[in-house]
Amino acid sequence: MIRIPQVRVIDEEGTQLGVMPTPRALQLAQERGYDLVEVAPMSSPPVTRLLDYGQFKYEQARKEKEARRHQRSVEFKEVRLRVKIGKGDFDTKVRRAISFLEAGDRVKVTVQFRGREVSHAYIGRDLLDRFAGSVADYGSVDRPPILEGRSMTMVLTSSLRPGAQVRKNDEDASTGTEPKTDAEPKTDAEPKTDTKPKTPRNVEAAPAEVMPPVVTAGSDAPAAASTGG
Repeated sequence: MIRIPQVRVIDEEGTQLGVMPTPRALQLAQERGYDLVEVAPMSSPPVTRLLDYGQFKYEQARKEKEARRHQRSVEFKEVRLRVKIGKGDFDTKVRRAISFLEAGDRVKVTVQFRGREVSHAYIGRDLLDRFAGSVADYGSVDRPPILEGRSMTMVLTSSLRPGAQVRKNDEDASTGTEPKTDAEPKTDAEPKTDTKPKTPRNVEAAPAEVMPPVVTAGSDAPAAASTGG
C-alpha cells in the first residue's frame, strides 16, 4: 500500500501524467483497470506506474531467473595432500587443481599430518609452497598456509577467466593438430645447358680434306713403279 501523499504517475503506455495526490492516482488506476505500482520508490516523489501487477511480477521473476542462468557462481574445491606424497601423486593433484583454476573456481589445498608429523609443520609449509609454484601460471595464493589442528591449509584463487584456454599447445593437443613448421627455402634450379654443339639444319657437312703423306729425305721410301721399261 502506498502511503506517500503525492506520487509521480506514468500511465500504461509510458506517458508522464505528472505529480498528483496518491488517492487521485489510485482512482485513475481503478478507472483504467490497472494497478498502481511503485517502480522507483526512492525518488522524490516516488514514481508509480499503471500496469497489471501480476504481469509485472511475472516479468520481474523471469528476468531474475534469466540473470541467474547466465551468472556462474564460483565454487570452492579442495585438494588434499600427505606429507610423504610421491611425485606421481603430487603431479596428479597439481593437474586437478589446474583444472579447477581454469574453470574459475577457488581451490583449498590441505596437508594432513599423521602422528608426530605435526611436529614438523615446516615440511607441510614447504610442500604447499611447492604446490603454489607449480600452479603459478593459473592461480595465485589468496590465503597463505595456516596450521589448523592436524592440517595446514592454503587457498588459491584463479587468475584466469572461466573457460578460458591458457596455452595454445593445449589446444593443439586437444584437437590433434600439429604445430606448423617453416618449410625449407626453395632454391632456384640451375639452367639446363646442352653439352652437344648444335649443327644447322639442311646443311651438308663438308668432306674432310686428305693430307698427302710427307716423305723425308733418307727415309726408306718404297720405289715408284717404272713405266715403259
